[in-house]
Amino acid sequence: MSSLAKVQAILAKPFMPAVFFFSGVTYDSLTLTRIDRLQDNLLLLIYLLLLGVLIVLTGRLGIEPAPDREQLAALSPVIRWVLHSRPYYPMASQFLLRGLFSAYAIFYSRSATLTSTAVFFGVLVLLLVSNEFLRDRLSNLRLLVSLYALVCFGFFTFFLPVMTGYMNVVVFLAGALLSAAVTFRVVHLIYRDNPDRSKREAVGITTPAVALIGLMVGFYFLNWIPPVPLSMKFGGIYHEVRKSDDRFELSFERKWYQVWKRSDTTFPSNEPIYCFTAVFAPVALNTTVYHHWYFRPHADKPFTHADKIPLKISGGREGGYRAYTFKQRLDSGDWRVDVEAEDGRIIGRVSVKVEERGEVQPALTTLFY
Repeated sequence: MSSLAKVQAILAKPFMPAVFFFSGVTYDSLTLTRIDRLQDNLLLLIYLLLLGVLIVLTGRLGIEPAPDREQLAALSPVIRWVLHSRPYYPMASQFLLRGLFSAYAIFYSRSATLTSTAVFFGVLVLLLVSNEFLRDRLSNLRLLVSLYALVCFGFFTFFLPVMTGYMNVVVFLAGALLSAAVTFRVVHLIYRDNPDRSKREAVGITTPAVALIGLMVGFYFLNWIPPVPLSMKFGGIYHEVRKSDDRFELSFERKWYQVWKRSDTTFPSNEPIYCFTAVFAPVALNTTVYHHWYFRPHADKPFTHADKIPLKISGGREGGYRAYTFKQRLDSGDWRVDVEAEDGRIIGRVSVKVEERGEVQPALTTLFY
């Protein structure tokens, strides 16, 4: 058995998709660091470009008649290699899609919270897992173009804010339009020399892709998409926050055995209360985030607005831009602080229960951040 045949036999093993899946996700988790890292973004751009080329080749070879032996012999070695490699296109497309969806799942997970913004992250995880079972269907041009529209959308959603330094609805819609334009261009390259078939088939292939982009835009206005590239690195409730040199001193209650505890989960109602957060933003991004305070007196009541405090942040710090807000003598009950982007999407959330206590001063521990 030749070396090539041995490799093909190993790749055909039923456990290999699981091996590729977990090794790929593990590798991305270890190597993808900052969402504004040039090397990572260039790699994702290369993946998008290669996937677009594969889709064009898949589409054109599907509508053009196969060359006979004489025509094949007259072709250049590169063209012959492209034609002979056609059976491996679905495997290559699956690899590229896995890499893109894995990277997006990692980046978006850092901004997703257990709120409505987790919806889009859940879609990405579903696509990442489903991709492992799609190899036999990745010759379907309509499916390929639709998936390509999604991966373009997922990329431009965070890439444009990273590059422009702005994060708002205009930049988001520009990313959606750019995703649609790239998708249209790929379909155009497939059908540009086939005018007799281009209109009807191109519309049938493009419509689902455009509909998916429109659905994602709807997700945005429902606040279902995590606010990438912003992410909350740290947050908590404290008795006191003081800045010492380049560090913040955070004072909170902790018993000797609570080695895992890093902030207060309950708080006396007769003391000032501080909410400290660290929000990561790319180097060029300067924006405003909000500490949105909510209150409910009992667990069976809904949370209601109490206060909304703006905080100007600038990007670049690995541990996130540090800031805090405080309030005086809160009413007893459940309180939470939603850390929100300018468009209202939730970056993170901090919760605490405020209760009546006596005048006994608790022992405080200091955390440096």
